[in-house]
Amino acid sequence: MSIMTLIGDNIVISTEENLTVDAALEITCSKLLEHGKVQATYLEAIKQKHQEIGAYYVLAPKIAMPHARPEDGVNEAALQITVFKNGVDLESEDNGDVYFSVTLAAMDSDSHIQTIMALSELFQNDDDVDAIIASQTKEEIIRILERY
Repeated sequence: MSIMTLIGDNIVISTEENLTVDAALEITCSKLLEHGKVQATYLEAIKQKHQEIGAYYVLAPKIAMPHARPEDGVNEAALQITVFKNGVDLESEDNGDVYFSVTLAAMDSDSHIQTIMALSELFQNDDDVDAIIASQTKEEIIRILERY
């Protein structure tokens, strides 16, 4: 299954500035909530885990993958892509501001292994990550993601 199957129309390009962690996390889950892919409890679980252990989901410079456990409110496997044009400080000491976020909503711990592999390939391609961050439209982002 291509990652685009899980993304669908769940793409947000945010130009907001000086976002709080909670406000940024709300944006990273906004389409998943709007389309009924996750319940509000899923977003709350991500926020709660952040309070407990910090920015566990910031994977590398520029890149985050917010997620919680399936039982925290996943209705359907899905991904949301969020580009923060002005970056957002998610309190990751090692990685700096985040510009590209992929929110993962998985139904169980096994079924999303292929998705994680495709995303990991994407995350390792600095040119594509930078191209996604530089994109001005959802269509530009989709063209890049369709390769994975």
